[in-house]
Amino acid sequence: MGKFRISPHMRLHEWVADAEGFFTAEGLEYEFISTLHLAGAPSVSSSETLPPEWRRGAFETFVQGRPCDISSACHWATNVAAGGGNGRMWGQAYSVCPSAIFVPPDSPVRRPEDLAGVEITVGYHSGSHFSTLQALEPVLAPDQIKLRFTGSSLERLAALMERKVPAGASFGLAYYLLEQQGFHKVLDTTFMMGFQVSSDASQEDLEKYFRALRRTQQAIDLEPERFKHYYLRELPERYHGLFDPRLAGPGERVVFQPYTQEIFERTHRWVMERGLFDADEVGEVGTVPYTQAVVV
Repeated sequence: MGKFRISPHMRLHEWVADAEGFFTAEGLEYEFISTLHLAGAPSVSSSETLPPEWRRGAFETFVQGRPCDISSACHWATNVAAGGGNGRMWGQAYSVCPSAIFVPPDSPVRRPEDLAGVEITVGYHSGSHFSTLQALEPVLAPDQIKLRFTGSSLERLAALMERKVPAGASFGLAYYLLEQQGFHKVLDTTFMMGFQVSSDASQEDLEKYFRALRRTQQAIDLEPERFKHYYLRELPERYHGLFDPRLAGPGERVVFQPYTQEIFERTHRWVMERGLFDADEVGEVGTVPYTQAVVV
């Protein structure tokens, strides 16, 4: 059997588990596989204007098939993908990721209500897309919410840093960089992440991975200052001089609680009631029952 393929997710955990030997201590033979390139969005830095909207995101990469045994994305995307038979969700843990809608320091937007009619850059069928809608629904009418789909988290970061969009949703590492650059947080959009498991991933390896991740979460909780420099491994070099790891928070936090059938079905209903997927996009989504879609 080959090595267990892990996709880091712009968080500290995989880097800490590797450096501290937690994966090795569990007997896991592993390698890191980047999946950030899969969305394939054109770079927003390549011209003075934004490229056309990019309607591919986390969900589409799951349908395409990520070249790893375990990866992460928002629980909406992992839920819908697993419900359509594209991989499975890990049902014994999830994570919670700090996220927010930011505007540049000189923006007149200061309150959530000020976002009415303002274009907000998000990633299509990804955490920033769904979490922005969820957070704005209690504040604005549907016709006041204006989204623009601008690729990955790093593409949205570039769009904001280069002032090509008036507002944008960012999470984790990008969130902390924007804070340090004086961007104003208008609305918190913190959301749940899910773990997506390939259909042929070894149950034994998965259990080793999550035992190591449990140790990792405790280590980060105990001494976050020891590990925050690992953020630089996920950040493009052009931003290194702008980012001080000491000012960042610990980021995404793994919660070792079950992703239950009630949560699975409730999340699925939320997505479908809002018509966020066309029939030809999701195919047979929802036909795979919880017991087959989720590793429990």
